[in-house]
Amino acid sequence: MNLEDLRKEIDKIDNELIRLLNKRMKIVKKVGELKNSSNAPIYRPEREKEIINRLTEISKKEGGILTKEDIEAIFLEIFAISRSLERKERIAFLGPVGTYTHQAAESRFGANARYLPVMNIEGVFKSVASKEAKYGVVPIENNTEGVVGITLDSLKKYGVKIVAEICMEIHHSFASLCEDITKIKRIYSHPQGYNQCLAFLETHGLIDVEFIPTKSTAEAAKIASKDKEGAAICSKIAAKLYNVPLLFEKIEDNKANRTRFIIISDFKTNPSGYDKTSVIAKTSHKSGALFELLKDFKEKDINLLKIESRPNKDDTFNAWFYIDFEGHIDDEKVKEIIKKHNMIWLGSYLRDC
Repeated sequence: MNLEDLRKEIDKIDNELIRLLNKRMKIVKKVGELKNSSNAPIYRPEREKEIINRLTEISKKEGGILTKEDIEAIFLEIFAISRSLERKERIAFLGPVGTYTHQAAESRFGANARYLPVMNIEGVFKSVASKEAKYGVVPIENNTEGVVGITLDSLKKYGVKIVAEICMEIHHSFASLCEDITKIKRIYSHPQGYNQCLAFLETHGLIDVEFIPTKSTAEAAKIASKDKEGAAICSKIAAKLYNVPLLFEKIEDNKANRTRFIIISDFKTNPSGYDKTSVIAKTSHKSGALFELLKDFKEKDINLLKIESRPNKDDTFNAWFYIDFEGHIDDEKVKEIIKKHNMIWLGSYLRDC
């Protein structure tokens, strides 16, 4: 077969694909009508994961060349379009547009969702708690910098639930209108992004160049787009958004740099069989109190994934604990330990990290 013949075969397949996609979306609209009649949530990450796993197994059995990552990339966009047909809902995220949080939100809700950029993390929680947005996306921890304290504090304060998590690789780029890096006089970035690229800056003789901190890496790209002697440490998406040429990519010191984001909303997800539960726990101020709490997790064979202490922010030095562990709120042993220790349940959700 020549090239023209192959293209005709592809056209035939594309014609069939669009017919089947339209057929799928017609059924999706009917699903949306049923969900809207009962006000059921349209975002079900555990259902989406089940579909991707099933399709991956089918692809393997049939000798397909698509990997799980390929299938996930294709179907996450299909899911996003499906949700927009079921019900148009707003997604708040830590802005501005072009941040890594924006990128994380798009990876789950698609490029055409109704997005609401919010300039601080607590504002995202307020948007969801007040029903201004159905979902919120915020960072909760980075494997280089640790937890995001304001996210933990806001989970305690606003009573919203974690319904999903996203683990995303974070790659910083160096973008500038100035092609000669020896003539760069200012570097813009969020302090966290800047600190994650110190080895690159030192290697390229930029460590002593004036650093101007910004609220986000997206804002850094925006400012650098107007400064011919400036540069930004930012994401590729931000550099592209503000038309700042990339001089270097993946400049972070830790090439395994990852950030965990959470999606917050107002509903409970169904068990998937591979879940994580997050809670807030308080202990009495006596010797061995924390030990007794942790001992109960061991006795119930519940695997702890994370424990972080946070201050009460009153006139004492008392603290509370944010805890992640394996399991779902519907699991009997999880219910028992939460009830026994009077924990605040923050959500049970499909584990991605």
